[in-house]
Amino acid sequence: MSWRVGVDSGGTFTDVCLFDEESGRVAVWKVSSTPDDPSRAIAQGVEEGMRQVGRPASDVSYFGHGTTVATNALIQHRGVPTGLITTDGFRDLLEIGRQKRPDLYDLQADKPPVLVARDLRLEVPERVRHDGTIETALDEQAVREAARALKRAGVQAVAICFLYSFVRPEHEATARRILAEEFPEAFITASHEIAPEFREYERLSTAVVNAYLGPVMQGYIRRLAERLAELGVTATPHLTQSNGGVIGFEAAATMPVRMVLSGPSTGVVGAQAIGRLAGFPDLITFDMGGTSTDVALLQDGEARLAGENIVHGYPIKAPMLDIHTVGAGGGSIAYVDSGGLLKVGPRSAGADPGPVCYDRGNEEPTVTDANVVLGTLHPTHLLGGRMPIRRDLSVAAIERLAKRLDMDTMATAQGILSVVTANMAKAIRVISVQRGHDPRDYTLIAFGGAGPLHAARLAKELEMRRVLVPRNPGILCAMGLLLTDLRADFASTRLTALDEGALGPMEAAFAALEAQAARWFEQEEIPEAARRVNRTVDMRYAGQNYELAVPVPEGAFGPATLAALAEGFAAAHKRMYGFVAEGEPVQLVTFRVEAIGKVRKAEFRPKPLAGPDPAEALVGQREVWLPEAGGPVSVPVYARDRLLPGNRITGPAIAEQMDSTTVVLPGMAARVDAYDNLILEAVA
Repeated sequence: MSWRVGVDSGGTFTDVCLFDEESGRVAVWKVSSTPDDPSRAIAQGVEEGMRQVGRPASDVSYFGHGTTVATNALIQHRGVPTGLITTDGFRDLLEIGRQKRPDLYDLQADKPPVLVARDLRLEVPERVRHDGTIETALDEQAVREAARALKRAGVQAVAICFLYSFVRPEHEATARRILAEEFPEAFITASHEIAPEFREYERLSTAVVNAYLGPVMQGYIRRLAERLAELGVTATPHLTQSNGGVIGFEAAATMPVRMVLSGPSTGVVGAQAIGRLAGFPDLITFDMGGTSTDVALLQDGEARLAGENIVHGYPIKAPMLDIHTVGAGGGSIAYVDSGGLLKVGPRSAGADPGPVCYDRGNEEPTVTDANVVLGTLHPTHLLGGRMPIRRDLSVAAIERLAKRLDMDTMATAQGILSVVTANMAKAIRVISVQRGHDPRDYTLIAFGGAGPLHAARLAKELEMRRVLVPRNPGILCAMGLLLTDLRADFASTRLTALDEGALGPMEAAFAALEAQAARWFEQEEIPEAARRVNRTVDMRYAGQNYELAVPVPEGAFGPATLAALAEGFAAAHKRMYGFVAEGEPVQLVTFRVEAIGKVRKAEFRPKPLAGPDPAEALVGQREVWLPEAGGPVSVPVYARDRLLPGNRITGPAIAEQMDSTTVVLPGMAARVDAYDNLILEAVA
């Protein structure tokens, strides 16, 4: 027997999904995260998960992992001391940026800390012009002296970013070679290797973030690889990228900047696959975990892929799924602000000490504590009985908060849920309403440990008619690792007018990129039949400051290619901006190749429908405080794993399982489909 294993390491829990390639059996497991060293919880989760299915770790044929290590290091500014070598006169570009405030109307808004101190940003004489001609040759001795100075200063990583290196990278390549000679122990990032695209500030920021995180990720990957080897796992391990695909550990260690959305991206991949099976291609994903909530919009089953994003204040030029994150999770702390108002998050209790009910020393109430007090979460334990909790501590913590607000305890607990629901609704409006999409036209797919707990209220807030809860919502990000392919992205900026003269540069650009993709296929040992290549080009009207990605037709380049690009750009521009500027010159800006290595994925098989009666799954009643019912009400509790396809539940009701809890509000009904998804809909 061979098992495919996916692991998602979150801020509160580490989730494990196991798939038997022969029988199609899916098993799940969950352990508390170990923030000081996430690899410990991962190894523990894999060991315990394989023990639950009665197989040794040596039976693992595939290991995929989504991590928040890079994200957390960037958020908490726990990268390594980093140096920068750049073109003479440009060291302050990292600090000047685009001269934009984070919030236009907030006079007190602070920019994020600069990741490289000014005295560690060293300049060297060199200059390449925009057309690739060399105005000033690289001063190799100056590079050598800069390398020695950074070594004496005690930095552990160095970023190299020269002006127009995306046009002509020789100077950066030479500087990299000299750095490796003078300072071999440093982690080195050259901008042309990590982001060979125009816009100097964004390329510089990406190179610096990559260097800043490099040693952190290298150390983490090394520890995790050692722990997996000790368990007996011999399969080549892979890490998720921000674009939803996976790459090998070795490649991930050199490009940590591409892992900053590693964890959330696999949830979107999993939601995409499950929504397709369930017959709902238009989705808004709602992934609520212990520390944050991630949302994304899928139209016609596809998530938007952005070539650039700002992650916690730092611009990053790397392909990533368009995911919006807010600090609203089960561990988000409720407090009274200076104006006497109730606020929730973004500060979180995390995994340790965790919510008050964990009894690990925290005394500040969290969203989880509010759910325990209201009865929507089990009052004595979580994780199917493996994690005892204390409701009395949650009640005491919320009573203290209620006194400060001069409110009733239950009303305060409900107030916490109302505030966090409003925060999450705001996040969904960012990726829907603000971009011309009506959330009422979409199905809300809820996952993460806390997603199904809050999904019904969130859907009601947004007037969404349907909620889809996968059969294992708490570990969907881990499951997504078993539903994705190997993927790498390659890009090259060559500013070219869209006319007959573009055919030569376009053909040359894509030939070079496809050669890079071919080398990657070989490194990853992807068989010829499993290789796929997608081509796109970023286009704009001359003078515009932002581009739109347009697919490039397959086959040889010719006049038909140019016509298809012109038509595709016009359609994309009208969809985004509402108009087409007839007769305006159009430019090709950045050429992109997406290399995909197809792998065998977990397969879900439909089950025959049983009758609508869920009586076999009923495990008891519980008093739950529901404002929709006017206060406390006795609610039926169902064991989710005993619900059969075809069963129907009328709200109010609760469905519990090891990895999550689903709340069905009054005025709603839930049915189980052929794939064990729970589908909640408002009753007419």
